[in-house]
Parts: sequence; C-alpha cells; structure tokens
Amino acid sequence: MTIDTRALGFGSSERAVYAADPWTTRGRLYPEDGSPTRSDFQRDRDRIVHTTAFRRLKHKTQVFIAQDGDHYRTRLTHTIEVAQIARALARALKLDEDLAEGVALVHDFGHTPFGHTGEDALHEVLLPYGGFDHNAQSLRIVTKLERRYAEFDGINLTWESLEGLVKHNGPLLTPDGVGTRGPVPQPILDYCELHDLELATYASLEAQVAAIADDIAYNTHDIDDGLRSGYLTFDMLEEIPFLAGLMAEVRARYPHLEPSRFTHEIMRRQITRMVEDVIGVAQQRLSLLRPGSATDIRGADRVVATFSEGMAETDRQIKAMLFKRIYRNPDIMRIRAGAAQIVTDLFAAYMANPKEMQSHYWVDHIAGLSDAPKARHVGDYLAGMTDTYAISAHRRLFDHTPDLR
Repeated sequence: MTIDTRALGFGSSERAVYAADPWTTRGRLYPEDGSPTRSDFQRDRDRIVHTTAFRRLKHKTQVFIAQDGDHYRTRLTHTIEVAQIARALARALKLDEDLAEGVALVHDFGHTPFGHTGEDALHEVLLPYGGFDHNAQSLRIVTKLERRYAEFDGINLTWESLEGLVKHNGPLLTPDGVGTRGPVPQPILDYCELHDLELATYASLEAQVAAIADDIAYNTHDIDDGLRSGYLTFDMLEEIPFLAGLMAEVRARYPHLEPSRFTHEIMRRQITRMVEDVIGVAQQRLSLLRPGSATDIRGADRVVATFSEGMAETDRQIKAMLFKRIYRNPDIMRIRAGAAQIVTDLFAAYMANPKEMQSHYWVDHIAGLSDAPKARHVGDYLAGMTDTYAISAHRRLFDHTPDLR
C-alpha cells in the first residue's frame, strides 16, 4: 500500500520562524532514509523512548531511594514530568514539540544509580582517568553504548537532538575556546571531531525550554516529595514569599482542605506560575532579538527561555531550602555515604577482576586493556546500573552492604 504523505499530520503545522525545522535538519552522523509517517525529530523521540537507558531510569534515584516508598519520584517519573512541561512551553512558543520533548526525555540518560551521590562517587574514582560527567555520559549512551542497530552503535540521533542534549544548559565554550564551566569533557570533544555540535553557541530554543522545564519540575516535585517524607513542613515553605503567597491563595479558596490536596493545589499553582513566567520572558526576548531562524537563536548573546529576575530569586530560595532541609539532612547524608560506598566498592572490584561484570558485552576483552580504557568501561557499566542492580551486585561480591534506609 502506498501512503499519501500529503494527508498526514506531523505535529503542529504552525511553527515560528525561529523554531527548529525537522525538514531541514542537519542530519545524522550515519545518513538514513527519511520516514513517510514521522519527522526526523519524531523518530528521535521514539528511539529515545525505546532504549534500554530509558527503561533503566525507572529504578534510578531522583532524591529518595526507591525502597523508601512507591510514591517518590524516580529518575524516570522526573523525566516524564520534565517532558510534559517542555512540550507545554514548546507549544506556547510555537516550537517543534517533538524536539523539545526528545531533549527532555534524553537529558538524564547519563545519571548513575543513587542520583548525584552516585555521580560524585564515580567522578572521584575516575578522576585519574578524566573523571565522570553525566551529560557526557548521556552522549556516550546515545552515540556508542546503546547497541540496537545493525549498521551503527548508538541510536544515530539528529544533529539537533544531540546539540540539545549537550548544550541545553548553555554554551560549553566561550568564543575564545575557553570552557564556560571548566574543561569540556573528553567524550564530548571526541564526538565533535566527527560531528561538530558548535559548543560555543546556544542550543535551539527547543533545548532551552527542556532545560528550564527541568528546573521547574524538580523545584516542584522535590517539595512534594519533601512534604511526603516529613523533611519539609508547610511552616518551612512559609519562609519563601512566593510559596507563602501560593499557600495563602489556596487557604483563602479552600479553608478546610486536607493536607494532601492542599499540597497538590500549591504544586500545580507553582508549575503554572513558573511556566507562565518563562513564556513571558521568552516572548519579551524574542521581540527584542527578532530572530528569523533557529540559527539566530543559537547566535544570540543570551539565553531566551529563562526566568524573570523575580522568579530567578524564587528559584534560588527554593533550591537553598531544598539543599538545607533535604539534600543535606543528616538522615539523607547517612544514606548518601552508604550509596557512595557501594559505587566505590564496585569500581574497585571490577577494576581488579573485570569478569565480575557478568552482563557487560565486552567483558572478555577488557581484562587485557590498560587501566585508563578499562576504567572507562567500568565507569560505563556502573553508570548504567539501576539502584536495585547496584545493591544486588554489591551483595554478591561483598559480605556487608550498606543499609540505604
């Protein structure tokens, strides 16, 4: 049967001139024929969802270890919330929604088990070999480590999706070639030798909305999870004027609301206000920049999708509260120490005997490598683990495994 592509809808038909255009994509590292039913950015999003890395996010920590309770966010549910907000922002600004969603869905692929604790521990043991960066690891996963296709490693995403993955938080280099946040991780530099991602420019506006959606999502759901855990109280939220205003608004309208519904009403208002703030700022900056293409967005001298000064201050206040009350809570710090020990112990065990990495596809070749490439393979293996797999692997190799409760 022949498909009449003229009758098909490829998402929103009304894109702004500054939106990324899937029909003029800069292409893939390995050229492929197009699809008659999906744009290239739709195909990218679909490939991301079907990866092993995406499925593993369901058992990777966001803040609270999964065994603490079924209702806390995992890295997967966080990712889904980010994608929902990114798509809403993209629709409001007439961007390519599929690209924005794809960047949101892939942005945390490189995270280790046990959240930022695992990342810090893995970075520490890999320091002699170049360290560890979760953003660079995300790039390694989608360009090398996923093994699904007959003709190439990785999933062969478009230039725009890879650019968004690498640069969603802004340029990695100044125009003079200096790292904006320290040295650029070597895996990113290596890939750019093959497929230049233009590290000194901003990413597309689609990638920018994915980045700010990440902030909105975790600022909101970490408060929700913090209240559920008991590490946060409503009185603590009152210390932040923005949140105090939201609570007063909810109390005035629903004076006898039960705590769980009260929490939800606060959170939904927080997301709405932050999303509307970003849209307003983006519209204002677009009116000043007057971009005629996505290239103009990349070449701008500032980020377009961001918070206003007032909301940025609220963002700082919320992050400071979360850091003090949750991330550095003594109970959480005890759990973090145990999680770090698991990662450190496993790294030492696998370096000493790579054959203990029973499910690693290259395990038979690693033992003969020098320490640097062997360490990178061990890092790949550890970074890909879920919390549950890491705990199980540690129990198999060691007499005592820290209790992460």
